[in-house]
Amino acid sequence: MTQVAVRAGRSSRIWPLFLVVALAGFVTTLDNTVVTVALPTIRADLGAGLAALEWVATGYIMTFAGLMLAGGRLADVYGRRKALVAGLVTFTGASLAAGLATTIQLLVAARLVQGVGAALILPATLAVLAGKDDRQRSAGVAVWMASGAAALALGPLVGGYLSQHAHWTWVFLINVPIGAAVTALAVAVVPESRERGAARVDLPGVAASAVVLSSGTFALIHGAEYGWTAPVIVGAGLACVAGAVAFVVVERRAAEPMVDPALFAARSFTGGVVAQVLWGLGVNGVFFYTAIFLQGVLGFSPTASGVAFVPLAVLVVAVTPLVPLVERRLGAGRTVAAGLTLVAAGMAAVAFLGPGDGWGELLPAVCAIGIGSALTMPLGSAVLAAVPEGRAGVAGGVFTVGREISGLFGIAAIGVIVQSAGTFAAGYSAGLLVAAGLVLAGAVVGLATLP
Repeated sequence: MTQVAVRAGRSSRIWPLFLVVALAGFVTTLDNTVVTVALPTIRADLGAGLAALEWVATGYIMTFAGLMLAGGRLADVYGRRKALVAGLVTFTGASLAAGLATTIQLLVAARLVQGVGAALILPATLAVLAGKDDRQRSAGVAVWMASGAAALALGPLVGGYLSQHAHWTWVFLINVPIGAAVTALAVAVVPESRERGAARVDLPGVAASAVVLSSGTFALIHGAEYGWTAPVIVGAGLACVAGAVAFVVVERRAAEPMVDPALFAARSFTGGVVAQVLWGLGVNGVFFYTAIFLQGVLGFSPTASGVAFVPLAVLVVAVTPLVPLVERRLGAGRTVAAGLTLVAAGMAAVAFLGPGDGWGELLPAVCAIGIGSALTMPLGSAVLAAVPEGRAGVAGGVFTVGREISGLFGIAAIGVIVQSAGTFAAGYSAGLLVAAGLVLAGAVVGLATLP
């Protein structure tokens, strides 16, 4: 088992570190959804075709998900602070380039580079918390997960507001001052740490994981559009399978594997990742269609449908500081299980809404989802605590890959249910009930595997 290098100047300034973790996690996750509302304006301004617009929306997710395992390993080998700062600089520079882009080609290229930066940032933000004591680690991971949940909820609202009241370029330019400030703060307060004895990166493993994740992401994003039997989608699926086989072979033979199979022998690590994937399959699967439901079925205005997500984000942020107290009393397993059960109940309640229902009927369900989501925060801390500290970067990469990929799988799977129903309302309700079942299964896994 590897040992961890002694940190250079272990800092007692934990709250500035938490601020770095929160802001870095927020801006990278926000860019998953913030651009979607701005796409019509971008199309008109740059004269972009639909195919190019799809790359603006999905190119970021592809490089982000495709390189996240590699980003986690680079953080372990070369240093978590180095990886975090390099990612922030890359992400911020690419955001500036996206905001200044005068052609759709330049914008797509900038979005791809943004994803590269994010793939370095997100695993490193988790990994820098690995060396803290139990309370600090739990609080830090809770802050990290809460910032991501708030970003997902607020993305459409922020994007819509900036597009309507400023200009679509500010969807990207807003990252620049935030990124610069977080970079400076990270240099000042994040202690350096890395895995001692890890002298090199498993390049074949990096390449194989990138093929698996990027080709799989492409197939999931574009499968419904091109058709699941289209040659390009079948080819992407075959590349994903071939890459997965190559990854397993390479990792078994590597002297320093990127993802050590021994990590999955830890019950809490495997259980935490599985529970996170089930949560992502359910919540992200229906999140994509919720704005359509609110406007097309409940009759909300575009602004009101964006505002509908605000209580969820507010409750996540408000309840998160209380979660460590609940976790110490109930344990991580019971806390996570209670949270996922609340989320499932809220989703099931929304499934029974229909024309004529409004805020009074929607708000209790949204509040249940918000409070429940906050209670899932111990997932990340349990995953980190279950692995050697020197592997925290890869552990963070696996955890965040699970979140990203499960969201794409969820959108694809729930999309099949929505599209196969007679009406959108019936399909959305059926999809919500299936998604609630997946989240409830995550509650069972969390209860059975987490301490």
